[in-house]
Amino acid sequence: MATTNNKQQTGKWGEQKALEFLLQLGYELLATNYRIRRAEIDILMKDNNELVVVEVKTRYNALLEPEKSVSKNQQKILINGIEEYLKMHPNFKTVRFDIVAINLHAGKMNFTHFKDAFYPSY
Repeated sequence: MATTNNKQQTGKWGEQKALEFLLQLGYELLATNYRIRRAEIDILMKDNNELVVVEVKTRYNALLEPEKSVSKNQQKILINGIEEYLKMHPNFKTVRFDIVAINLHAGKMNFTHFKDAFYPSY
């Protein structure tokens, strides 16, 4: 059983790898571990003129795909947080919610980037 410290280390490692991956795609970094209200946004990036909210999920030998571990409640918290962010940064006209899933299995690292992984539902 993984300890909380090990889970945090794995999460931070995965966030760094996801950031490197997105920077190679040409995204511009705005912030990491950004806290607003109850939300902690793993990575905030800019893709052209679009604000991209990135949730990173890193798992070892995951039975459930990492991207499926972003619950509806977590999505709601992220959406509410980014609504506050947009009030302070009105220059962004569009926002996208992405998930970068990293699955570590048999010594291999598998990245999957889900663009528009979820949407606000009003």
